[in-house]
Amino acid sequence: MKKIRRIGFWQIVIIGFVLLLTTSCNEIIDTSTPINTVTDIDGNVYHTVAIGTQVWMVENLKTTRFKDGSSIPNVTDNAAWSNLFTPGYCWHKNEITNKETYGALYNWFAISSGKLCPAGWHVPTDAEWTILIDYLGGESVAGSKLKEAGILHWQTPNTGATNESGIAALPGGYREPKGEFGPMAGTGHSGYFWSSNQSNLNNAWYRSLDYSEYGVVRLELYKLHGLSVRCIKD
Repeated sequence: MKKIRRIGFWQIVIIGFVLLLTTSCNEIIDTSTPINTVTDIDGNVYHTVAIGTQVWMVENLKTTRFKDGSSIPNVTDNAAWSNLFTPGYCWHKNEITNKETYGALYNWFAISSGKLCPAGWHVPTDAEWTILIDYLGGESVAGSKLKEAGILHWQTPNTGATNESGIAALPGGYREPKGEFGPMAGTGHSGYFWSSNQSNLNNAWYRSLDYSEYGVVRLELYKLHGLSVRCIKD
């Protein structure tokens, strides 16, 4: 008579694991939906990065509409920009070709609307900028950890840039209150980023990064300037 071979407990476990592995390898993995991204009302997609207790966008904001669907005026005329005490934006040097890389430049009235970033996100407060910079070692060194590494967009030598933070900050330049673009705009010289806090009736706090510096500078600037924006998660 043929003996019946009994399968032990561990043999059953091993067989089950092999079957599970085989099934998993034969599954079609859906990669059509990216992870760690957020989309604004215009359909622009931004990557995100977690830094300490915060989550930041990796690209500069480029929306032309507030999250409630209302349009933000694209102001190209210098005189019109200099008299604009309501929300407005422009592309760097008024050239839409700069949109994808550098995003838009917004005046502070677009910031203070509270509607600029996608739902669930907001323009960082002055305190939230400070939290980020402190986490990265303080003002004297944080710039090197925030800047995109290399000289593809930044002017050489792009001092100390490692992008250790993952934020990949870019030199988006700025627009002056009279409507002219700053002399360093578009040369890879500096990046300027609004906070949502005013310092007084006329000015608001911002942070700047420079191609030749390790650090981050905190200063106040007239609200009619046009600066870049990075959003932070609520």
